[in-house]
Amino acid sequence: MDVFSDLIRGVRAHGSLFGSTTLSPPWALHFVDGAPLTLCTVIDGAGWLVPEGRPPEWLRARETIVVRGPGTFTFVDEVGTTAEPIACGEDCATPEQGGTRHRLGWHDPGGDAGGGCGDGGNGPGVGRGATTLIVGAYPVRGEISRRLLDALPVILRADDGGAGDAVLDHLAAEVAVDTPGQQVVLDRLLDWMLVCTLREWFDRPGGERPAWWAAQRDPVVGDALRLLHAEPAAPWTVAALAERTGVSRSTLAKRFAELVGEPPLTYLTRWRMTLAADLLVEREDATVADVARTVGYSDPFGFSVAFKRVRGANPTEFRGSHRPSPAR
Repeated sequence: MDVFSDLIRGVRAHGSLFGSTTLSPPWALHFVDGAPLTLCTVIDGAGWLVPEGRPPEWLRARETIVVRGPGTFTFVDEVGTTAEPIACGEDCATPEQGGTRHRLGWHDPGGDAGGGCGDGGNGPGVGRGATTLIVGAYPVRGEISRRLLDALPVILRADDGGAGDAVLDHLAAEVAVDTPGQQVVLDRLLDWMLVCTLREWFDRPGGERPAWWAAQRDPVVGDALRLLHAEPAAPWTVAALAERTGVSRSTLAKRFAELVGEPPLTYLTRWRMTLAADLLVEREDATVADVARTVGYSDPFGFSVAFKRVRGANPTEFRGSHRPSPAR
């Protein structure tokens, strides 16, 4: 398991809010939920994405922007539009609420899908046809996925022409019909689109990528990271890790610290505590000793000391403060 795959595994679309909205100007959709991650992509047309407290972003056909919450954002035909904002979120996911055409996996075939804004790359304000916007809001649960969110900016964009283009073609075809199993297909396409977008953003020239992203490509440190993520509970030592990666102990220690920013066993401890944090919340019937063994500690006391040092609270306190809210 590579680091990115581990971190993104909890970021999954699963019946999450999905909108395919065909808009004729003027329009203003205010996305009020402040979801941890929201993916916005334009199939055809164009518009402005206006994040809370940040400059507007011009979004053209086949471009994608990912917004990191908890801030909200608005999608408008023009900055300063005369349209009255429509609040979009889970509570307005049907056309009957607020008059919005924004719903789970739903496309309005009566919308003016023809023509598009057709700006041809000439910039804002050119063309006034319909715009088709696809939005997927991701619930992000757990401390594992939180490490991925912490590596992302508030606004992350991918221009057209990248690996996500093939996914856009599938999305455009799927939202244009109403067939059995559509939500499942849309969920998986959203996941695919998000992975493509994040990979392209991390790989962009001159970007400030997290240390673990670049380290994955190193032939030595990348192998070490994969081993730590595949076998986090193993009784690792630097010597054992070096033997498995085929280099000397000193070489591994030096290269790992240079590329990742901390020694291998420090990284392992933080990763184990991240795994433990999610297990404490998700497995209510598991004792602290059970969780300790799962992440590689035979001694619950030693585990509790390490957990408090890394997380700032002992396992019992952490579990009590992170209990899921009762379902409404």
